[in-house]
Amino acid sequence: MPIRIIIAEDESLIRMDLKEELQRQGYLVVGDVGDGESAVNLARELRPDLVFMDIRMPHMDGISATEVLTREKIAPVLMLTAFSDQELIDRAKEAGVIHYLTKPWRQSDLRPAIEVALARFQEFRAMETRVKDLEDLLATRKVVEKAKGLLMQKQGLSEQEAFRRIQKLSMNNRKSMREVAEAILLTNTIGDL
Repeated sequence: MPIRIIIAEDESLIRMDLKEELQRQGYLVVGDVGDGESAVNLARELRPDLVFMDIRMPHMDGISATEVLTREKIAPVLMLTAFSDQELIDRAKEAGVIHYLTKPWRQSDLRPAIEVALARFQEFRAMETRVKDLEDLLATRKVVEKAKGLLMQKQGLSEQEAFRRIQKLSMNNRKSMREVAEAILLTNTIGDL
């Protein structure tokens, strides 16, 4: 499937030229708009693979629009702008821009910029997933440790026996060890399970 792109550029001639070039290179331009607010709304609706975003646009600038798209995890943003001052670059980085190109763009710049932006975005997504998995694992470990401690205290079990009790309850009840441990802590006694 072709890569689906939205273009947000307030200058209609630049927007049209960019759209034609992206289509010529085999990308699917699913929408083009002239302001940041419309870019956010269209991206929410269409969920593109990438958004080309100008910085200075009416209603909502490109950096503010990027902040929304990044926060809502809608799509990566490739900033395409005539501005290259450090303050704007810093704001773009903080907003979550994946790649930054300056105008005038060249045909040969587009494919590498798109490919790198999409690769970085996939890496960020994979890293987010990994972090979430590790956070869940840590939270599970903490609650299981607390439940083990409670079982050891209330029932005089060894650490290994308490762990096996939680493990067995987990298998018998077809619940995760975390759910069993939370239930133990909630009821404050194993006998109520």
